[in-house]
Amino acid sequence: MKLGIVDYIDCAHFLPGHPKCGSLHGHTYKVEIVIEGEPRDGMVVDFADLKQSARKVWAEYDHRNWNDFVEYPSVENICELLHGKLRTELPFRFTLRVWEGHGKWAEL
Repeated sequence: MKLGIVDYIDCAHFLPGHPKCGSLHGHTYKVEIVIEGEPRDGMVVDFADLKQSARKVWAEYDHRNWNDFVEYPSVENICELLHGKLRTELPFRFTLRVWEGHGKWAEL
């Protein structure tokens, strides 16, 4: 069974050498997590527990500059970073989708 949550984090970044995105600017990132697991006692996981695990990861980055954590903070690299951090928090198989503003996303 699949189960998911959506959350948001706000961060600044710039893409070194990029003609449009080379200046510091910010985005509201929509972050979707879809886990896979078997229900036990009627639930795969409590939504509150899933959100708590995710927000533990987001707290390190929310209202910060991605460039402090990633050399080239494209949405692809941000997705890889967050996916790696979530692997240590979630005992499930999961898919992560990170939206950079509206209509642009990366998934891992």
